[in-house]
Amino acid sequence: MEENFDSAEDENWRSNIYTIPNFISVGRLGAVPVFVWLLLGEERRLAAAILLGTLGATDWVDGWVARKFNQVSELGKILDPTADRIMFLVAIFSMLIDGSVPIWFGVLTLIRESVVAIAALILAGLGAKALQVTWLGKTSSFGLMFVFPLYLLSAATTGIQSGIYEILAYCIGVPSLILHYYAAFGYIPLARNALNLHRESLE
Repeated sequence: MEENFDSAEDENWRSNIYTIPNFISVGRLGAVPVFVWLLLGEERRLAAAILLGTLGATDWVDGWVARKFNQVSELGKILDPTADRIMFLVAIFSMLIDGSVPIWFGVLTLIRESVVAIAALILAGLGAKALQVTWLGKTSSFGLMFVFPLYLLSAATTGIQSGIYEILAYCIGVPSLILHYYAAFGYIPLARNALNLHRESLE
């Protein structure tokens, strides 16, 4: 009886859009224009770096809350990676305009995120089920979410402090970017399976 109750509760959370993780993801999306305003409108790199680092931390928080309190919802499976991708794309593009990130690093990250975003849209258009983010993809994304604030901190400071932030950004950023591309290739068989399952459901 207790097991059936737990299963029913989990099912309710899956269909419930009013969960704490979903509110966190929506809040993360709402903060993206504030980041752009701080960086490009007010030219306050330090404040923009703090905000971006905070947004990156909330990505871990909403995932932890969802797992800890069994608030994993179908909307959250789509909303969380979508919020991450929009935040990534906007932040990178803004930092490229601002000149606070190396062009090669920003462009490579931008290309990867754009390709994955387009592929996700194509899969959705074909009717395939949304892919769950892999552990490797989540780990590399988490690393990059703190790399870009480090680049901003490097641009916002001077002297030895600036150099330390830049070194940290490269030490974390290069491995994270390599893993990020490796994780992207790992989605190919998952996408193929999702398409096959969709075709089988239509037969």
